[in-house]
Amino acid sequence: MTDDFEERRSKLRRQLDRHEAAERAEQAKEAQRTASSYAIAFRLSTEFVSAVVVGLAIGWGLDWVAGTLPLFMVVFLLLGFAAGVLNVLRSAGLIQTPEPGKRPRGER
Repeated sequence: MTDDFEERRSKLRRQLDRHEAAERAEQAKEAQRTASSYAIAFRLSTEFVSAVVVGLAIGWGLDWVAGTLPLFMVVFLLLGFAAGVLNVLRSAGLIQTPEPGKRPRGER
């Protein structure tokens, strides 16, 4: 009777150990996915903000040189915003990056 109990107990212990190991592996994968998601979000937001800041700086510089204070700044701010959105969409994989020398389908 004791041998049967010990055998069942050791079998259950092995099953429990396998289950715990699988659970730890899954938790490690989830932690890695979360860290990777934060890194991607930080990179995308940095790309967007930098494009807007560069557009703003170019517009401010042109306004300073030309003496037309808000005109170029507004135009290049909007262009920087558009460039930032385009960069984020490309980085996220929602838009294909065009390859030099290739045209989209349907164009001659």
